[in-house]
Amino acid sequence: MQKATDRTSPAQGAEQARRTGRREVLKAGALALAAGVAAPSIVLGAEAAGDRRFAMVIDLRKCIGCHACAVACKSEFGVPLGAWRSAVKEAESGKFPATKRSFLPWLCNHCANPPCVKACPTDPKATIAREDGAVIVKDELCIGCEKCVEACPYGARYMHPKTEIVEKCTFCVHRVDQGVVPSCVNTCQGEARIFGDLNDPDSAVAKLLDEEDVDALLPELRTGPQVYYIGASAGMLADTTRGNA
Repeated sequence: MQKATDRTSPAQGAEQARRTGRREVLKAGALALAAGVAAPSIVLGAEAAGDRRFAMVIDLRKCIGCHACAVACKSEFGVPLGAWRSAVKEAESGKFPATKRSFLPWLCNHCANPPCVKACPTDPKATIAREDGAVIVKDELCIGCEKCVEACPYGARYMHPKTEIVEKCTFCVHRVDQGVVPSCVNTCQGEARIFGDLNDPDSAVAKLLDEEDVDALLPELRTGPQVYYIGASAGMLADTTRGNA
């Protein structure tokens, strides 16, 4: 695994094909998103939206698998039973007595090159990428065709059974636009979720991507995922890429 600051050549081998970092994504033409500090009640900077690029780093060294992030998300948006905007995937490895349980929080990757946007057939499009990089669904334009659901390689979208409108993680833009971090970040007791602005070199997210070894889900698809993981195994990433599927 290589540093996020060393992205000058294509990843080699099956495992390295799943490795990515800030420079690789930028080199692939990805929109850089953002980061901040995963602490309760933290407030984001007041920069203009067009000057910010949002991303999230999830430090699995700090994740204890409490699922508080998933509960907070469900509560924030009234997500129906059986569907998720954000969840925590679990995997067990090893043999007794040397066993281990690993956790991988999962959500929309807010891709810099989002296939869901390309797949959306409406004009104007119901699924869009904002200038700050957050990928959202405009409810009033969604026709419920589920083309975006099919196009998402991460299983991050679902059809709401009552409204018949596709829903997904929005990076809590209704909170972010008010200067407050996403609900899952605010709730994480281990401060494992870090959210903020990649265009701010002093932000926690930008520093983590420069200093740490990071992974992303299915980087070989060149979607430019803007959710990064620290401390994830290749097996864990491969086994948890289909959320609502």
